[in-house]
Amino acid sequence: MTSLVFYFQVHQPFRLRRYTFFDIGASDDYFDDAENERILRRVAEKCYLPMNAVLLRLVEKHQGKFRCAFSVSGTALDQMEAWSPETLNSFRRLARTGCVEFLCETSHHSLSFLGDEDEFRLQVEAQAQRVEQLFGRRPTSFRNTELIVSNRVAKLAEELGFAAIMAEGADHLIGWRSPHRVYRPEGCDTIKVLLRSYKLSDDIAFRFSNRGWSEWPLTAEKFASWVHGLPEEDRFVGLFMDYETFGEHQWADTGVFQFMEHLPEAILENPRFRFETPSEVAASTDPIARLDIPHPVSWADAERDLTAWLGNAMQRAAHDEVYSLGRELAQVAANRPDLVAAWRRLTTSDHFYYMCVKFFSDGDVHKYFSPYASPHDAYITTMNVVNDFRRRIAALAQPAAPAASR
Repeated sequence: MTSLVFYFQVHQPFRLRRYTFFDIGASDDYFDDAENERILRRVAEKCYLPMNAVLLRLVEKHQGKFRCAFSVSGTALDQMEAWSPETLNSFRRLARTGCVEFLCETSHHSLSFLGDEDEFRLQVEAQAQRVEQLFGRRPTSFRNTELIVSNRVAKLAEELGFAAIMAEGADHLIGWRSPHRVYRPEGCDTIKVLLRSYKLSDDIAFRFSNRGWSEWPLTAEKFASWVHGLPEEDRFVGLFMDYETFGEHQWADTGVFQFMEHLPEAILENPRFRFETPSEVAASTDPIARLDIPHPVSWADAERDLTAWLGNAMQRAAHDEVYSLGRELAQVAANRPDLVAAWRRLTTSDHFYYMCVKFFSDGDVHKYFSPYASPHDAYITTMNVVNDFRRRIAALAQPAAPAASR
């Protein structure tokens, strides 16, 4: 049997407001809640709610034979709870079917595996508890921010009890090997790595509406024929993509919702194929070999590395300052959960992504997602917030003034 594993990433950051030099010392209002609410509601209307309804119909229509998985960042969950509880309820309805798995990630979609491993563990454990509370099952599969994996990340996930970790099937990582097999990361004893089939995933996520693509229009039957033509020894096909593919990146009028409505039936016409969740594949399949991942591999940009977030001096400086701030905060404000919560929002990787200065198609993608006029504006805004935050921490560290004697 060969399984299709659909995994969808759901994430919304807490974007910063236009925080200027003149706000430092005058305002601790860092986040643009009006804009964050507007975007969350727009994406919920265009993507989350209609696509969740499609998936629920597919599960019911195929009597559980259609299965899929999500990872929903903690910041996205925060925004749903605050501004679109009906969206969160629609995800919970999917969870109750027993056919939809919810993965774990860092609670704040952060690069904490690089900045502070203790913080990484705290964020992962917080997210695992929240997923269990909201969706009824403690996650056993892990997806690091932006699918970033290395031998070290895999070992950390294994130590935290996960049975599977998701990764990009990048050419420079797997070489001649197939992304459709299960592997074990080098240095690990139990965890298994499931790879993204980037060509088939991107046919849906990026090329679906491209009229210049030689395979346009993409129908469910055509896509199913490609899958059915894969070698019989292929164990699974990892179709991993941003959930906003549906309705936001690929608009409804492209036919992407209808494509998904018909795809399971087209796939299941061949009895060799089925749908499974990541944990189901990991539980039933032994790894065929070890996979050495000495350097972090992601699913972002052409390089499939960390340069989307840490590729220039601005990004690296801002990242270092945010984690330096966290260490200072831990010394003086352990009893200030409001400050810790605000700082964790600063660890979200999107803040560094907006500072990317790449050109060509990758640069266009960064510009599409950025709320700033330029990468430099993103850097200045972030560093202004960091500087104000540091002033607040310094004020907390000052000893209280003695009471005046009478």
